Amino acid sequence: MVAAGQGLSTDEVQSIREALAAGRKPRVVFTSSAGQIAGQVGQVVELTDPAVSDEFVVVRFGRDELPFSPADVAVAPRGAGRKAAAVAVEAQPEPDPEPVVVEPEFVLDTPRVPAQRREEPRVEQEQELAEVKPARRPVKAAKVVKPKGPAGLTVTLAYADGEWTVAAQQGAKALAKPYVVKPAEALRMVALVDVPGVQEAVEQILAAERAEAEQQAEKLRAELAEIEARLAELREAG
Repeated sequence: MVAAGQGLSTDEVQSIREALAAGRKPRVVFTSSAGQIAGQVGQVVELTDPAVSDEFVVVRFGRDELPFSPADVAVAPRGAGRKAAAVAVEAQPEPDPEPVVVEPEFVLDTPRVPAQRREEPRVEQEQELAEVKPARRPVKAAKVVKPKGPAGLTVTLAYADGEWTVAAQQGAKALAKPYVVKPAEALRMVALVDVPGVQEAVEQILAAERAEAEQQAEKLRAELAEIEARLAELREAG
């Protein structure tokens, strides 16, 4: 730090103005009126119009350029602001410490007695394992697929126009087309089924057919008798 002066005089301000015009930047030192930076060194970079402001001395301090009044700065003495050369002081090497001689240590080698292993109760260990072991998921029972059975079988016994017919069908497939059976066979089929009311209906149908057949037989016998009588007359005449 440089000792601060008493400010710039009128002649010093004129000298700084001429130095700036010549391209130089005079060094100045801050006075006590500059505050905390008193004793620091800066460079004058510009002189503004004193009629506009009393702080017309623009000083570069560090990276800043700030305006000051002539009372805040003074002409720096020659060599101010230059760093003094540092004098290197050669350090004397310290002597190496004397080696410490370690005497051998006699140790009595005694066999180690292994510590007895403490066995924990197996019940607690098994209980801990049971708690840690995750529970198994219940296995769903597989659905039993029932084998597909054969298609239904339908046997039909029918009566129409004085004839009994039997037909058989399995699913959509016709096994036997309707074919004619005798009335006695139809009656035996119905008797095997033994369904109440069905056998009586079949018997009624058979009784009606029997009566009709007997009437036809009587008529045919009467006609046959007439034909035989006519034939006998013709034989006698011949």
